Amino acid sequence: MQKKGILFVLSGPSGTGKGTVCKALLEKERELYLSVSATTRECRIGEIPGETYHYVTFDRFESMIANGEMLEYAKYNGNYYGTPGESVRKLLNEGKDVMLEIEPQGALQVKKIFPEAVLIFLVPPSMRVLKERLVNRGRETAEEIAQRLETTRWELTQADKYTTQIVNDNLEVCVHEVMAYLNKKRAEQEMIAALINEKLD
Repeated sequence: MQKKGILFVLSGPSGTGKGTVCKALLEKERELYLSVSATTRECRIGEIPGETYHYVTFDRFESMIANGEMLEYAKYNGNYYGTPGESVRKLLNEGKDVMLEIEPQGALQVKKIFPEAVLIFLVPPSMRVLKERLVNRGRETAEEIAQRLETTRWELTQADKYTTQIVNDNLEVCVHEVMAYLNKKRAEQEMIAALINEKLD
């Protein structure tokens, strides 16, 4: 019987370092496949279409929503962000583990479709540190940062709906903890699969 892959979701408020943690994780985890999200926002300097995001028009994104092509989606600062579902399902059915790096609103949508998904919530060390990270990366206006922080307060109240919570205070430590958790969930799945096969025999 073909082993299904595990769907891992790395999530947390904007500024908690999801992208940085995910990049470091994928450099170490050769058996983990990143699902590339789609967005309607413009491509930024240094980003690579098809790798950073799939950049699409508003009309195309809304067509994907209407056709049930999106596994999850959300709107932030006037732009859509979301995960096309077809490629994720294909990888999982091939027995490959998949990582989604998405916002909490989207993560909770994924949980409804894939209750078995492993949801990892990255927690900022403090609101002060989070604000400093948002300001230092220089991507958003003061007003947009204020909106992000307001959204963060709601997102933090959703943390107990996740499989686990990991504080991102030190990148190396955080990546190590995430990797250890991934391997723990893999071991659990292997054990369950072995028990099922034993029962079938």
